[in-house]
Amino acid sequence: MKVQLRYFASLREALSTGAESVDTQAATLGALRAELVARGGAYAEALAPGKSVRVALNQTMSDESAVLSEGAEVGFFPPVTGG
Repeated sequence: MKVQLRYFASLREALSTGAESVDTQAATLGALRAELVARGGAYAEALAPGKSVRVALNQTMSDESAVLSEGAEVGFFPPVTGG
């Protein structure tokens, strides 16, 4: 299935892109993240397990068990602090 990915803040900088469209076999957000980590390089570093990364599915904060669907929009971003 095809999904739209959005990367924000330091993740956008680390991956040198703010958005991309990908074909995935992943059923959940966690499986999608694992597919991206498997690309290696900057993806493996920025999205590695244990790294604090927040995920939104169709603009709603979600956990990695959320189920993907065709055409979904997935946003990855680091936790933010107020100031």
